[in-house]
Amino acid sequence: MAFETKTLLIFPLLLLAACYMQEFVYGKSQVPCLFIFGDSLSDSGNNNNLRTLSKVNYKPYGIDFPKGPTGRFSNGLTSIDILAQLLGFEDFIPPFANTMGSNILKGVNYASGSAGIRNETGKHLGADIDLGLQLQNHKTIIARISNMLGGVQQASRYLNQCLYYVNIGSNDYINNYFLPQFYSSSRVYNPTQYAQDLIDRLSQSIMTLHNAGARKMMLVGIGPIGCTPNAIATHGSCIQEPNAAALIFSSKLKSLVNRLNMKFTGSKFIFRDSTTDYYTSLKSFRVTNAACCRLVLNSLCALNQTPCGNRNEYMFWDGFHPTSAANKLTALRSYNSTNLDLLYPMNVQQLIQS
Repeated sequence: MAFETKTLLIFPLLLLAACYMQEFVYGKSQVPCLFIFGDSLSDSGNNNNLRTLSKVNYKPYGIDFPKGPTGRFSNGLTSIDILAQLLGFEDFIPPFANTMGSNILKGVNYASGSAGIRNETGKHLGADIDLGLQLQNHKTIIARISNMLGGVQQASRYLNQCLYYVNIGSNDYINNYFLPQFYSSSRVYNPTQYAQDLIDRLSQSIMTLHNAGARKMMLVGIGPIGCTPNAIATHGSCIQEPNAAALIFSSKLKSLVNRLNMKFTGSKFIFRDSTTDYYTSLKSFRVTNAACCRLVLNSLCALNQTPCGNRNEYMFWDGFHPTSAANKLTALRSYNSTNLDLLYPMNVQQLIQS
């Protein structure tokens, strides 16, 4: 009976998401451009040519993506891909690595697998593009946009209308704080101090974006990183210490959004609570504690191995990343949910109309 109930819940939600996407994909986009900063949850190919273990430009990744494996850490679309469709973008926002010849006036995706707010995060896996480097890449793009539009002031007015999406921080825990064999951060900071250090650094990055023209920004919290298939396979169940640490970070990020909205009256910032999003999604999937694909070291999908056939029933694709079905639900809620525990103080649709 539980199986039947969850299965019945999944398909109406996915159908609703499909209806929304059909309504918006082929019209004019609701914002002129979308800039994406983050990690593997948003990476669309920036890591493909880096010397790193954190890249997924191979099958079975992309099995449900129109172009096959592209470097997306999922079987299909990421949540920001789907949110972009809901916003009316006809084409996917290009990764910074592939912007030559692309229409950068529609936006750029700077996200990089294993990247963090701190520049050392994830480096035991190889190279990545940390948030500081992503901001440098954005500076390069702004210079190109300024040349295209005829000057800095014209570019600034254009960028004021765009949506900025920042989803980063998970790796600062998974691939830094909770890896004491590689990083010293857990010996330097207690969880509250570490979260504050991350928020202070992120706040500086947000100020950099604001000074460069960002006026509408979505900031995403960290979900229950102790309940990923990787954590469950490694420890036998959800582990509370990383979940508690993630909650501290997210609480401070929500407070930062409040402060930013009070400080900048001409700007709007919203916060997405990924913990609420996770628990909201649990009831929609039959399998929530295991990966859809065969894993290597409880982490990424094994090369060329056949994944599960019932992917819409799985919440997780690999050891860390959601399936495209889960990403659809996250994107739709981000766009129009009225639950203030999930989207605060408004949703994306309200943000872009404000």
